[in-house]
Amino acid sequence: MYSQEDLNSAVAAGAISADAAQALRAHVAASRDAVPADAEHFRLITGFNDVFVSIGVVILLLAVAAIGQALAGIAFPAPVPPAGEWDTEWYSSTYQQRQFAEGMGIAFGAAFVAATSWLLAEFFTLKRRMALPSILLLLAFVGGVMVTQAGAIIGWVESTGDENNTFGVVLLAAAALVTAGAAWVHWRRFMVPITIAAGTAAIAGTVILLLVAVVGSQNSDLETIVLSLVFVAGLIVFGFAMRWDMSDTARSTRRSDVAFWLHLLAAPMIAHPVFALIGVTEGDNIGFGAAFAVIAVYVVFGLVALAVDRRALLVSALAYVLIALTYLFREFGAVELNFALTALVIGSALLTLSALWTPIRRAVVSGLPNDMRMRLPATA
Repeated sequence: MYSQEDLNSAVAAGAISADAAQALRAHVAASRDAVPADAEHFRLITGFNDVFVSIGVVILLLAVAAIGQALAGIAFPAPVPPAGEWDTEWYSSTYQQRQFAEGMGIAFGAAFVAATSWLLAEFFTLKRRMALPSILLLLAFVGGVMVTQAGAIIGWVESTGDENNTFGVVLLAAAALVTAGAAWVHWRRFMVPITIAAGTAAIAGTVILLLVAVVGSQNSDLETIVLSLVFVAGLIVFGFAMRWDMSDTARSTRRSDVAFWLHLLAAPMIAHPVFALIGVTEGDNIGFGAAFAVIAVYVVFGLVALAVDRRALLVSALAYVLIALTYLFREFGAVELNFALTALVIGSALLTLSALWTPIRRAVVSGLPNDMRMRLPATA
């Protein structure tokens, strides 16, 4: 089975012409009786060997993380507690030293993971072009870079006994910015589609952390401020994803895969703050107003998802709709069957939407301005 990326590589190498590649895509789409845009394809697994290699990658990375922590324990040994009864004075006096040793253990382990991930990507991504292992290796590399810095920062801040949380937040923001740079270097080398989303997440984290440092980590309204910042960042990421989408409305190149991961990043950043501010996350008794607001927001998300032909928003908001419907059914007296009725309604709605996605989307897109329709994937 040949992927879109394989076809693009063949065209770039001159093995086949661009017209022949497009004709092959059209033939495969027609033979499957499906519209590629509506199917929202992205490359994840090309065969069970991807799963096999991914399991090996995870096991190896866990091993090198443990080795890194062991070496850190040799280089930065933690104080050994005295034998016998609990010694409160000893634990208090060695707190800073123990925190530093713990932070360095985390940093060493993460650094080993990042370095190993890059080396493995040289073969499994650059040579073998295996999708799932490449995604795991990218996430391990970016996460390893960030955790390496975070472990060192937290260990150092705790070891100094400095209670100035703002300084620590600024250092973490700088670490996130370095992580974004590492993601960009990885993208230039390996061109894994999810890399752009990882780098974008790091940049968003940098900005949010810096703004938190400005308002102060002890601010009484910090939670609301952070939720608002995440929501605004989500909208920006969504707009960035649409730029990639609009550059490939046929969804036949790597740009579409990049957009897919950006939409997957933006969706929870938009959905969670909205529903958290509505009050859904505060408990079971969310109230009728909040429950109906959740459903209304989900309908809006559905219309947006249909228009842009991306399902990430619907998936990210699904848990909140389940909470809202469960509350409504319980309040209307269906206590014993509230979960069953909720699952029945949501499951039926999702399956119906999936089966009728193309005609429903056609109706939604047809009501949009012409210049907007031209920037969206075509409807069948």
